[in-house]
Amino acid sequence: MPVPFTFVRLQYRSGDWDGVDERMPTNLLHSLIQYTKIPVNQKEKVVALDSPELFRHPFCYLSGHRLVQFSAQEKANFTQYVRNGGFVFVDDCNHDIDGLFARSFEEQMRQCFGTGALKKIPKTHVIYSQFFKFPDGPPPTSFELNGWGDDLVHDYLKGIEINGRLGVLYSNKDYGCEWDYDFRNKRFLAEDNTKFGVNILLYALTA
Repeated sequence: MPVPFTFVRLQYRSGDWDGVDERMPTNLLHSLIQYTKIPVNQKEKVVALDSPELFRHPFCYLSGHRLVQFSAQEKANFTQYVRNGGFVFVDDCNHDIDGLFARSFEEQMRQCFGTGALKKIPKTHVIYSQFFKFPDGPPPTSFELNGWGDDLVHDYLKGIEINGRLGVLYSNKDYGCEWDYDFRNKRFLAEDNTKFGVNILLYALTA
């Protein structure tokens, strides 16, 4: 029997890792059940970034608004996890490109993987066609369209590739808040806005 997929949220010592997106994991897990046959654990799991348990899971989510400053063990685990084939989806809840979370997280990635490792992902990347099709690249969020943050609609995501595979997917678009609602309310939307989340999860599990 296949091992059920577990949505893992990373706990890190700095910042506010636990202050955001409380309903988002359940919403995305419901979408996996709705659109695919992948077995899932229906509750998210919190795993400390400095814990060896991290390496038991193929997908992790990291988010927040504040300073990201990894401890030495957190930095070592993050780097080893990604280099070993793990996938981390990182979402900046400030939905900007020059705020505290963005600047500090990007600096952590420079320290972990080197200058220039975090690069723009082209709209032709397979993550935009993994299951649902997004020919224009990452779908916008209502927070961008309402003029929050830096008043820009970011038409790209960034990532870190290891051996031709994305190991870190980094968003300034605040998808976590966009998907942070009770999944039972999804029926009121003209279009299911979690479909790109399904692409992300399937890429993490199959690429």
